[in-house]
Amino acid sequence: MFAIFGKKRLNENKLSNIAVNSILDTVDQGFPEVAEIIKNSPELIAEVEINDSHQDVFLLIIIAANLQILPQHLESHQDSRVTNKIIEKLALVFDVDPNEFERVINEYKSFLKKVNHPSNNTLYSMSKGVFHKFGLADFQEEYFRNMKAPNPLFLKRLDEVMPIFLFDWKKITDKYQLVEK
Repeated sequence: MFAIFGKKRLNENKLSNIAVNSILDTVDQGFPEVAEIIKNSPELIAEVEINDSHQDVFLLIIIAANLQILPQHLESHQDSRVTNKIIEKLALVFDVDPNEFERVINEYKSFLKKVNHPSNNTLYSMSKGVFHKFGLADFQEEYFRNMKAPNPLFLKRLDEVMPIFLFDWKKITDKYQLVEK
Protein backbone atom coordinates (compact mmCIF):
# COMPACT_ATOMS: atom_id res chain seq x y z
CA MET A 1 0.00 0.00 0.00
CA PHE A 2 2.77 2.44 0.86
CA ALA A 3 4.91 1.47 -2.12
CA ILE A 4 3.59 4.40 -4.15
CA PHE A 5 4.82 6.84 -1.52
CA GLY A 6 8.30 5.33 -1.68
CA LYS A 7 8.60 5.77 -5.43
CA LYS A 8 10.48 8.69 -6.88
CA ARG A 9 8.59 10.84 -9.33
CA LEU A 10 9.57 10.85 -12.97
CA ASN A 11 7.92 13.11 -15.49
CA GLU A 12 6.89 11.86 -18.91
CA ASN A 13 9.31 14.16 -20.71
CA LYS A 14 12.30 12.78 -18.79
CA LEU A 15 11.09 9.24 -19.35
CA SER A 16 10.87 9.87 -23.08
CA ASN A 17 14.42 11.32 -23.03
CA ILE A 18 15.70 8.27 -21.15
CA ALA A 19 13.93 5.88 -23.54
CA VAL A 20 15.17 7.66 -26.68
CA ASN A 21 18.76 7.81 -25.43
CA SER A 22 18.66 4.20 -24.29
CA ILE A 23 17.25 2.90 -27.57
CA LEU A 24 19.70 4.89 -29.71
CA ASP A 25 22.66 3.89 -27.55
CA THR A 26 21.68 0.22 -27.43
CA VAL A 27 21.28 0.03 -31.21
CA ASP A 28 24.60 1.83 -31.78
CA GLN A 29 26.40 -0.56 -29.46
CA GLY A 30 24.46 -3.74 -30.23
CA PHE A 31 23.95 -3.65 -33.98
CA PRO A 32 27.49 -4.83 -34.75
CA GLU A 33 26.71 -7.98 -32.75
CA VAL A 34 23.51 -8.54 -34.74
CA ALA A 35 25.44 -8.00 -37.97
CA GLU A 36 28.01 -10.61 -36.89
CA ILE A 37 25.27 -13.09 -36.01
CA ILE A 38 23.82 -12.65 -39.49
CA LYS A 39 27.18 -12.82 -41.27
CA ASN A 40 28.32 -15.91 -39.34
CA SER A 41 25.04 -17.79 -39.33
CA PRO A 42 25.50 -21.32 -40.67
CA GLU A 43 21.87 -21.30 -41.85
CA LEU A 44 22.71 -18.61 -44.41
CA ILE A 45 24.63 -20.30 -47.21
CA ALA A 46 25.61 -17.13 -49.08
CA GLU A 47 27.54 -14.19 -47.66
CA VAL A 48 25.35 -11.30 -46.53
CA GLU A 49 26.62 -7.72 -46.91
CA ILE A 50 25.57 -5.59 -43.95
CA ASN A 51 25.89 -1.81 -44.28
CA ASP A 52 24.73 1.43 -42.65
CA SER A 53 21.31 1.27 -44.31
CA HIS A 54 20.74 -2.04 -42.53
CA GLN A 55 21.45 -0.34 -39.21
CA ASP A 56 18.88 2.36 -40.04
CA VAL A 57 16.25 -0.28 -40.82
CA PHE A 58 17.19 -2.18 -37.67
CA LEU A 59 16.77 1.01 -35.62
CA LEU A 60 13.27 1.52 -37.04
CA ILE A 61 12.38 -2.07 -36.14
CA ILE A 62 13.63 -1.52 -32.58
CA ILE A 63 11.78 1.78 -32.17
CA ALA A 64 8.55 0.24 -33.49
CA ALA A 65 8.90 -2.78 -31.18
CA ASN A 66 9.56 -0.62 -28.14
CA LEU A 67 6.58 1.59 -28.88
CA GLN A 68 4.47 -1.50 -29.48
CA ILE A 69 5.09 -2.82 -25.96
CA LEU A 70 4.80 0.56 -24.22
CA PRO A 71 0.99 0.34 -23.71
CA GLN A 72 1.51 -2.85 -21.69
CA HIS A 73 3.37 -0.88 -19.04
CA LEU A 74 1.71 2.54 -18.86
CA GLU A 75 -1.85 3.68 -18.47
CA SER A 76 -3.60 4.57 -21.72
CA HIS A 77 -3.36 8.33 -21.32
CA GLN A 78 0.29 8.10 -20.29
CA ASP A 79 1.36 5.73 -23.06
CA SER A 80 -0.07 8.02 -25.73
CA ARG A 81 1.69 11.09 -24.35
CA VAL A 82 5.02 9.28 -23.88
CA THR A 83 4.77 7.75 -27.36
CA ASN A 84 4.14 11.20 -28.85
CA LYS A 85 7.09 12.68 -26.96
CA ILE A 86 9.38 9.86 -28.09
CA ILE A 87 8.31 10.32 -31.71
CA GLU A 88 8.84 14.10 -31.48
CA LYS A 89 12.32 13.64 -29.99
CA LEU A 90 13.36 11.02 -32.53
CA ALA A 91 12.02 13.14 -35.41
CA LEU A 92 14.18 15.98 -34.12
CA VAL A 93 17.23 13.69 -33.89
CA PHE A 94 16.73 12.53 -37.49
CA ASP A 95 15.63 15.94 -38.74
CA VAL A 96 12.32 14.74 -40.16
CA ASP A 97 8.76 15.90 -39.76
CA PRO A 98 7.22 14.28 -36.65
CA ASN A 99 4.07 13.29 -38.58
CA GLU A 100 6.17 11.60 -41.26
CA PHE A 101 8.27 9.83 -38.65
CA GLU A 102 5.12 8.63 -36.87
CA ARG A 103 3.75 7.34 -40.19
CA VAL A 104 6.95 5.36 -40.82
CA ILE A 105 6.94 3.92 -37.28
CA ASN A 106 3.28 2.94 -37.64
CA GLU A 107 4.12 1.19 -40.92
CA TYR A 108 6.90 -0.71 -39.16
CA LYS A 109 4.57 -1.64 -36.29
CA SER A 110 2.03 -2.98 -38.79
CA PHE A 111 4.76 -4.83 -40.65
CA LEU A 112 6.00 -6.47 -37.43
CA LYS A 113 2.48 -7.61 -36.58
CA LYS A 114 1.99 -8.98 -40.08
CA VAL A 115 5.22 -11.00 -40.28
CA ASN A 116 4.65 -12.38 -36.80
CA HIS A 117 0.98 -13.29 -37.17
CA PRO A 118 -0.61 -15.08 -35.30
CA SER A 119 1.93 -14.66 -32.48
CA ASN A 120 1.97 -11.50 -30.36
CA ASN A 121 5.50 -12.03 -29.07
CA THR A 122 7.40 -8.81 -29.76
CA LEU A 123 10.81 -10.49 -29.62
CA TYR A 124 9.83 -12.90 -32.37
CA SER A 125 8.44 -10.05 -34.46
CA MET A 126 11.77 -8.23 -34.19
CA SER A 127 13.71 -11.24 -35.45
CA LYS A 128 11.25 -11.88 -38.26
CA GLY A 129 11.30 -8.18 -39.11
CA VAL A 130 15.09 -8.28 -39.46
CA PHE A 131 14.84 -11.41 -41.60
CA HIS A 132 12.33 -9.88 -44.01
CA LYS A 133 13.58 -6.28 -44.11
CA PHE A 134 17.16 -7.45 -44.70
CA GLY A 135 16.00 -9.78 -47.51
CA LEU A 136 17.65 -12.80 -45.91
CA ALA A 137 15.38 -15.38 -47.56
CA ASP A 138 17.60 -15.27 -50.63
CA PHE A 139 20.63 -16.30 -48.58
CA GLN A 140 19.16 -19.53 -47.20
CA GLU A 141 19.26 -23.09 -48.44
CA GLU A 142 16.79 -23.87 -51.19
CA TYR A 143 14.05 -25.35 -48.99
CA PHE A 144 13.63 -22.21 -46.83
CA ARG A 145 14.42 -19.85 -49.74
CA ASN A 146 11.56 -21.30 -51.78
CA MET A 147 9.19 -21.00 -48.82
CA LYS A 148 10.44 -17.43 -48.20
CA ALA A 149 10.39 -18.38 -44.52
CA PRO A 150 13.21 -18.05 -42.03
CA ASN A 151 15.06 -21.12 -40.88
CA PRO A 152 13.89 -21.67 -37.26
CA LEU A 153 17.49 -22.13 -36.10
CA PHE A 154 18.42 -18.74 -37.54
CA LEU A 155 15.41 -17.12 -35.87
CA LYS A 156 16.29 -18.70 -32.54
CA ARG A 157 19.78 -17.23 -32.77
CA LEU A 158 18.35 -13.76 -33.39
CA ASP A 159 15.67 -14.20 -30.71
CA GLU A 160 18.39 -14.74 -28.13
CA VAL A 161 19.94 -11.31 -28.71
CA MET A 162 16.77 -9.26 -29.21
CA PRO A 163 15.89 -8.74 -25.50
CA ILE A 164 18.80 -6.31 -25.11
CA PHE A 165 17.07 -3.97 -27.57
CA LEU A 166 13.83 -3.70 -25.61
CA PHE A 167 13.66 -0.82 -23.17
CA ASP A 168 12.83 -2.02 -19.65
CA TRP A 169 9.52 -0.21 -19.21
CA LYS A 170 8.60 -2.47 -16.27
CA LYS A 171 11.71 -1.50 -14.33
CA ILE A 172 10.86 2.18 -14.78
CA THR A 173 7.23 1.77 -13.70
CA ASP A 174 8.27 -0.35 -10.70
CA LYS A 175 10.82 2.21 -9.57
CA TYR A 176 9.12 5.50 -10.45
CA GLN A 177 5.75 7.13 -10.18
CA LEU A 178 5.14 8.61 -13.60
CA VAL A 179 3.81 12.17 -13.60
CA GLU A 180 2.71 14.27 -16.54
CA LYS A 181 4.86 17.32 -15.88
